[in-house]
Amino acid sequence: METDDVASIHQPVMPRECLELLDAATGGLFVDATLGLGGHTKLILEANELNRVIGIDQDAEAIDLAKARLEMFVSRFVAEQTNFSGIASAVEKAGLGRPHGILADLGVSSLQLDSEDRGFSFRFNAPLDMRMDQSSDSETAAELIARLGQDELANIIYQFGDERASRKIARWIIEKRKAGTPITTTSELADLVKRAVRVGPKEKTHPATRTFQALRIAVNDELGVLDRFIADAVDVLEPGGVLVIITFHSIEDRIVKQAFARLSGRCQCPPRIPQCMCGAAKRVEILTKKPLQPTAEELDSNSRSRSAKLRAFRKIR
Repeated sequence: METDDVASIHQPVMPRECLELLDAATGGLFVDATLGLGGHTKLILEANELNRVIGIDQDAEAIDLAKARLEMFVSRFVAEQTNFSGIASAVEKAGLGRPHGILADLGVSSLQLDSEDRGFSFRFNAPLDMRMDQSSDSETAAELIARLGQDELANIIYQFGDERASRKIARWIIEKRKAGTPITTTSELADLVKRAVRVGPKEKTHPATRTFQALRIAVNDELGVLDRFIADAVDVLEPGGVLVIITFHSIEDRIVKQAFARLSGRCQCPPRIPQCMCGAAKRVEILTKKPLQPTAEELDSNSRSRSAKLRAFRKIR
């Protein structure tokens, strides 16, 4: 993919809000914990000629494309290939000090969604992979659904995808497996889900969307690493530094909201428990009482921002 093509397909979500909350115009060190194709990083580097950015991504292809796109900032940009849960080691390895701001956009990048062979999208017939880091030996989506039992599979599709027909989908997948025709491609899975899910005539979303989302989250343990990332981000930030997180579905947003509440000192334990067990301690100040959402103008120009929610906090000095 050419650098010009990268710029044309990738629009960073809520750019103005991110730059303002990060206070990027004043200059400092920042971490883009989900580098992707470098859209947010480019804006941060352009906001002040003194800004430096550590970009983190587990996708080697994304890092290569981002480096090419940001080559004019080579002296102020460094990339580390790791999951965003490795932010502490990435910052330490860069050796540039504590960051003034950290940004994490949890959406799947345009590179992955538009790839014809990564298995993230049902728009293309491809192996059912879905791994963010294809160089790893971790389990693919095809291997996951070939291993899990019916109840486990149904729970993943329901919990991570909010799919009401999760049990039916899981049962049909298991039946195909027992018949000796396991699902190995995106088209096979999309066709099965389309037949299993009843969709109303006004429904605009493809019926397989929620199932694909759920499997992607499970394959990459996206929710499991989110709490760890937030905790480490607080430790890494300089006093007064800001963390901005953009989520794209309710489960992610709930995890972020609860983690932020604990870090602001609000106990998350059930009311009848006599002693706090959640570890709540006032370490941050919440900057967004309610999550920010894209403006109507942004929704018109970037449809992929439609479910985005932004939350931010400042580390107490």
